[in-house]
Amino acid sequence: MYEWLKDYRRIEIDIIELENSIARSKRELGRWTGGDLMGVKLSAESNGAQLEEIIFSLEFNLAHKMNDLIDIKRMVQKFNLVDTKILYGRYIEGKTFDEIADEVGYSKGTIYNKHAMLMKLVGYLDELTSTID
Repeated sequence: MYEWLKDYRRIEIDIIELENSIARSKRELGRWTGGDLMGVKLSAESNGAQLEEIIFSLEFNLAHKMNDLIDIKRMVQKFNLVDTKILYGRYIEGKTFDEIADEVGYSKGTIYNKHAMLMKLVGYLDELTSTID
């Protein structure tokens, strides 16, 4: 039902991890190409010798993850349910309850209460699916 939100969050975490791996790998490559390890000989099998391929692979995976986020956003924007608009506005767009209320035409209190109900529902669904798996 709201698996898209979990998928979105998981992909966001994957993106952060990939960005960190890319930054670390680029720093390491910098050490080998112009830093303190510049004069050290590498074997063809070493990680240092394969850093450019590793960075390329990480950047390729990062691009796919970013495309996955865009795909989820496009899919969810097609839903016309208030519940989905609340979750999308709050967790994808980072909107306040006031902004969401103005957008969907409900009071802030109603949006806040609906959000609380949705969080309970999502938590219940998580519990239910974890016992089934």
